[in-house]
Amino acid sequence: MGAMDELINPDLVAELRGVFRAARPPSTGRRPAWPALEGAGAGAALRGRPLRARVDAVRDAIVDDVGRDVDLLSDVVTRSLHQDRFRGWMIWPVTEAVALLAVDAPAPGAFEAGLELMRRLTNRLSAEFALRIFLAADAARTVDVVTTWCSDPDEHVRRLASEGTRSYLPWARQVAELHRRPTLTVPIIDALYRDDSTYVRRSVGNHLNDLSRRHPELAVEIGRRWLAAPDRNTGALVGRAFRTLVKAGDAGALAAMGFAGDAEVTGPLLDRRSLRVGEDIEVRAILTNTGSAPTRLAVDFVVHYRKARGRTAPKVFKMATVDLGPGETAEVAKRRSFAPVTTRVFHPGAHSVELQVNGRRHGTAEFELLG
Repeated sequence: MGAMDELINPDLVAELRGVFRAARPPSTGRRPAWPALEGAGAGAALRGRPLRARVDAVRDAIVDDVGRDVDLLSDVVTRSLHQDRFRGWMIWPVTEAVALLAVDAPAPGAFEAGLELMRRLTNRLSAEFALRIFLAADAARTVDVVTTWCSDPDEHVRRLASEGTRSYLPWARQVAELHRRPTLTVPIIDALYRDDSTYVRRSVGNHLNDLSRRHPELAVEIGRRWLAAPDRNTGALVGRAFRTLVKAGDAGALAAMGFAGDAEVTGPLLDRRSLRVGEDIEVRAILTNTGSAPTRLAVDFVVHYRKARGRTAPKVFKMATVDLGPGETAEVAKRRSFAPVTTRVFHPGAHSVELQVNGRRHGTAEFELLG
């Protein structure tokens, strides 16, 4: 198993059980002994299981030990917040246990009370994954509450408002309603794009980038609106949000970012025609503004990777942003590594590179990847 899987381990579960045992509700009839949680923390229960399965095992044990009593669990969790050791990766399964019981509870207000615990717990790790359970149960109701978090004094809560409602949150379950109703979360990012916290703004940029994957026109409209009344951080935030669209050559995103005009392009120029796995290659481009007005260029390069069956698949990489006055020339270069990585398998054979300038492809250069 990988190092990430060991983030939920027997020692951590034992520590969580100790936290819960110390957070004793006053009623003698409401003091769970946490036997299921103890069993979930045994080495055999976690050994060989991936992180997601470990979280699920601990979550389910918590739910079993409180007899699916959301009020009891909420009481224990609230009391646990007085202990500083109640933080870190143990928080993940706790938030999910609370969320599962809160969305199923028939009592009025249980849903909102569960969301309030998400708000209180998120600065102990993050409640972004558990928030998906609320969104899947009732997206509109959840967003109504989450929108109020945008003015919370804690940056972790404000960041949760944006991050937890992203349509493509990494590691998280997909919420179909977020795809069907892309405007549902726009009030959240509208309220946060000027946030003082870089941590929050980074999430807002990723949130809008997620929206752009299925709804590029909406994303461009939002970015244009923000850029129409920018502060000192808006340009960088929209640049982050539009990164996928710019790589795709989306005309609206390029225009909104001020990438206009054209240039004479020489390249791509490679520093070698063959290399081995583990080495890297340099890609260069020479750009000349032959027009009479200044031009701003988004310069990328496209590697056409050879696949196992001989086909190729393109991948766009950021190269540079270049501003050229009339008659000016600039040379830019970028190295691309072919070192082994877990996210990509390199296959020997013919590869090629293109340049992409303001969304338009230029030239082709081939090279051979040796085994």
